[in-house]
Parts: sequence; structure tokens; C-alpha cells
Amino acid sequence: MTHALLEELPAAHRLALAYAPGPAREATLAVLSLDARLAAVLRRHREPVLAQMRFAFWRDTLAKEKAQWPRGDVVLGLLGEWREPAALIALVDGWEGLLSEELDADVIDGFAAGRGQAFAQLASELGAAPSPAGLCGRTWALADLAANLSGQDERESVLDAAKALPPCGGLPRTLRPLAVLAALGQRSIALGGAPLLEGPRAILFAVRVGLLGR
Repeated sequence: MTHALLEELPAAHRLALAYAPGPAREATLAVLSLDARLAAVLRRHREPVLAQMRFAFWRDTLAKEKAQWPRGDVVLGLLGEWREPAALIALVDGWEGLLSEELDADVIDGFAAGRGQAFAQLASELGAAPSPAGLCGRTWALADLAANLSGQDERESVLDAAKALPPCGGLPRTLRPLAVLAALGQRSIALGGAPLLEGPRAILFAVRVGLLGR
């Protein structure tokens, strides 16, 4: 079942996940898979009302007691091991914000905050400090968003928000996948919003960070 989830992840996320220590792998896969599911909602549903219905499903489900969750969904099965899955509602809200007609500062900040909160909670689940993970999650979020925008003005707005963030510092071994994503994000920002895994150099860079943590 988890193999099918891996197929849903973008290439950069699959590469980053490869460096998760065994005990942290399923929790990390859970948050990356939820993120991928939410991205797919935005990508597949051109009608905003349909997308909002899917986002509402995830928001409402995460807010419920786990005993009331629908059975059979692999992502929910992984999240069922979390102590506080409701903390991931911010991730849902951040993705839903991208349905807005205008990508203004509030939408950009909400998206970054949602992904940041998701990794802050992952850190808490794994016994690590949440604040550094939250900042690194924001860095990755904005870089990834900028790399997927076609409009130059929107891309510049996102890059400006990313450059205003404090530097993303070191993370513990349990959060090595986030270290890889954040480092790729910082590289992408420095290159003006290039795709996170653009070319062999980006892959070699990611492998180095995955092995060494920096």
C-alpha cells in the first residue's frame, strides 16, 4: 500500500523520503502523502466548488476523533498513528487558499504557514523541536510554489516572501527529508525559482544533503 503512495509523490519528495530513518519513515510519508493529495485536489478540480468540497472532507476528517474517520484510506491509516493529526488542518487551509483569484501576500503566507505547521507537527510527533522544522517547511513551501508558477509577477512575489525568511538552520537526523527539501528550496530561491530537481547538479546536491545533513 505504501508503494502506491510513493508513486503519488513528486520526484523531489520521493528522493527526500529515501533519507528518512526507519522509525521516522511512515510519519514522514504520511505528511508528504497528505500534501500530495491536497495538491492533486487543486490540480484536478477546475471547478472551485468541487475542490472546496474535497478540502472540506480533509478538514472535517482531521478535526474528528480518529475512531470516526472513514476506513480504507491509506493516508488516513498512516495519520491514525499521529497524536495530533488535527494540527494538519492548517495544511488543508493553505492549499485551499490557492483557489483565490489573486495570489496576494495573505494567500502566500497562508500556504507557507500551512506547510510549515505540517512539518512542525511532524517534528513534535518524532520528538524534535517544532520551530526549526516549521521555518524549514516554510522555506520549502515558498520555493516549491515559486517553481510551479508561470506568471513572472506572482513568482517574484513568492520569491520576495521566501527571501524575507530567516535562514533555515540544521535539523536532527529524524527530519533529514525536510533538510533535503529545505536545502533544495534554498537553492531554487537563489536560482530565481528554478524547479527543485532541475538537472543532475540538483540531484547530486540533494544526495549530499541527504547523506550529510547539509
